[in-house]
Amino acid sequence: MLLNGVFMAFCLPVSWFYGGDDFYALLMSSVLSANFGLIIMFLSRKSAREVGRREGYIIVTMGWLVLAITGSLPFLISGVISNVPSAIFETLSGYTTTGASIINDIEALPQGLLLWRSMTQWIGGMGIIVLTVAILPMFGVGGMQMFMAESPGPSNDKLHPKITDTAKRLWAIYVFLTGLEVICLKGAGMSWLDAINHSFTTMSTGGFSTRNMSIAAFQSPAIEYIISVFMIFGGINFSIIYFMMKGLFKKVIANEEFRVYSLLIVAFSLSIGVILFLNGHGSFEESFRKSLFQVVSILTTTGYATANYATWTTLALMLIILLMFTGGSAGSTAGGVKIVRHIIILKNGYAEFKRLLHPRGILPVRYNGHAVGQNIVYNILAFFFIYLFTFVVACAVISGFGYDLLTSAGAAIACLGNIGPGIGGVDPSNNFSFFGQGEQLFLAFLMLLGRLELFTVLMLFVPAFWKKM
Repeated sequence: MLLNGVFMAFCLPVSWFYGGDDFYALLMSSVLSANFGLIIMFLSRKSAREVGRREGYIIVTMGWLVLAITGSLPFLISGVISNVPSAIFETLSGYTTTGASIINDIEALPQGLLLWRSMTQWIGGMGIIVLTVAILPMFGVGGMQMFMAESPGPSNDKLHPKITDTAKRLWAIYVFLTGLEVICLKGAGMSWLDAINHSFTTMSTGGFSTRNMSIAAFQSPAIEYIISVFMIFGGINFSIIYFMMKGLFKKVIANEEFRVYSLLIVAFSLSIGVILFLNGHGSFEESFRKSLFQVVSILTTTGYATANYATWTTLALMLIILLMFTGGSAGSTAGGVKIVRHIIILKNGYAEFKRLLHPRGILPVRYNGHAVGQNIVYNILAFFFIYLFTFVVACAVISGFGYDLLTSAGAAIACLGNIGPGIGGVDPSNNFSFFGQGEQLFLAFLMLLGRLELFTVLMLFVPAFWKKM
């Protein structure tokens, strides 16, 4: 809450400079959030500093809920969003880097609130817990349990033996790439404020834009290519980016997930680009650019748009839907199932065929040249089953509110996968404002569930979790 208040204060100069009527709302929200945080820190100063695995899960989940509540204050106090469920939806969509929105006229928002809206995604992109891991040791609190609960993917590549140093290195890479994108977008013709906003929401693979038509509003091939490149960076495991910066390219190329990630981008972009070109969507360059942008945006779960893929051919739309169930790399800011899980599931399936032929053979699943423990394989299979089961249940729940199957499925995967746009009534030409307040809260829950990798949140609903061992 304290950090949230500090980040809100960073938006005050922008609000003051542009003379927006959001200054008071941002100021009050910042003061309230920071002071509540300070009060709680003071009251809990004598509490135990030991953080176990259970506490880690609770802190991560409850921490994100507290962020959503305090982060929604600027929208509520300013009157931009009039009810709490919608404000929670918009704010949690930011922190979880989903990018789904209920605001119909984004361009009418004051500049300070626009910056705060983008900043929620930048904070959530790397995970507020990772930032806190770098800060907590100053208060004598270790952060390994929270980092493990927060880190995306089935495994976490430690760049340094100390978890806090790992967090700082990840954060430094994140800040560097954000700053680099700001310079590139400014050079391509964006204003400084637009460049900052879109850099925040690109590196976080969030997808909030300052324009109603998203990136299509700028009508600039250069901007589209720049954002495509940085979306690709956002979807790469940050330890791989670290190795790139250190010149350790053998480690980069040897990483199976990175190779599959790169192959998917090339294969899907070329395939859809050819389909678009053959169906009269402009020159081959224009068709490829549209294809590349949408493929990268969906694969990395960013959610920007330069075209409405719902109007494409059935085959092209089917390929886009496949990407919605793929996700980015583990250890990246992207959401979704994650490519590494798909790799291990496919390898385990192939290994089962060989085990049937050689029942006495020892045939482990290998990833990056190392045998994957059977417990990890079981964990990934369980995750995939629960993910699909949650998707089906979510479709049923949304359909129960009276929405058609295509819209229900589109909203479910868009929120659970932290993608933003979906299919049906939530395709890139629409937003989520037509959902009722109850549906918005349910969809917000799906966003949190997807962002925290299912188990972190669902663990709190298991009775055994609350029993003393």
